[in-house]
Amino acid sequence: MKKATLFFAILMAVFFNGCEDVIKVNLNTAPPKLVIEASINWLKGTPGNNQTIKLTTTTDFYANVIPVVSGATVFITNSSNVIFNFVEKPKSGEYISSNFIPIINERYILTVISNGQTYTAAETLKSVAPITRIVQNNQGGFTGNNIEIKAFFNDPANEDNYYLFEHLYSNQVKSNYYADEDKYFQGNEFFSISQNKDLKAGDKVEISHFGISKTYYNYMKVLMSIAATRNGSPFQSPPATVRGNIINITNFNNYALGYFSLSEVDTKNYVVQ
Repeated sequence: MKKATLFFAILMAVFFNGCEDVIKVNLNTAPPKLVIEASINWLKGTPGNNQTIKLTTTTDFYANVIPVVSGATVFITNSSNVIFNFVEKPKSGEYISSNFIPIINERYILTVISNGQTYTAAETLKSVAPITRIVQNNQGGFTGNNIEIKAFFNDPANEDNYYLFEHLYSNQVKSNYYADEDKYFQGNEFFSISQNKDLKAGDKVEISHFGISKTYYNYMKVLMSIAATRNGSPFQSPPATVRGNIINITNFNNYALGYFSLSEVDTKNYVVQ
């Protein structure tokens, strides 16, 4: 009996040790695509002249580093044909402008020239209603046991408005995003609501409201639907099947991923009581 038990123990040890080997699945690798992160955000109360556009490429599933794109030409033009050049911080893939001029309802055109391809996108800078007050409810959620944070604002009447809400929490790494339209609260006071059920006293919440266009709202709704099924952020990695508003005018089929958006933003910081 002792010999049988010892043999079984050795057999199980060998089995489980073998299970620790990592099995790498061979995945098909598509040609890399350009990814353009071009979110121009104008924080209320600031000049908004400092803006950054980031260029990277897609890579294979097992890569630990996201390749950056250097040596591109990047600029934005307004309706008066004023050009705002974005100059790369050396070998970083980050292109920076220090003289951008944000104007509400102004239409801007983004141009990116990289590896012989020219990409363009057009978008309008949208305003956002200011956050007027923040309310904490300690009996929130379905169970009534969650801390709930609401940031209120007055939606402008007689116009359609679209919003992107971001909540950045000190107790987690990723931000939470969700998009909304004023279809059911047009011209009335409304709010964004925290979606973190693990809040506790002392946690810090950075709440940001973005004014966005209808097309960007539709794009973000699709991204968030996909992110929800993957338990991730919509900005974690852009799904290849979701195309934004950026067009390759050199070769239409060689499209870039990402979106060119312009938003006025209101941000408030709150400490959970």
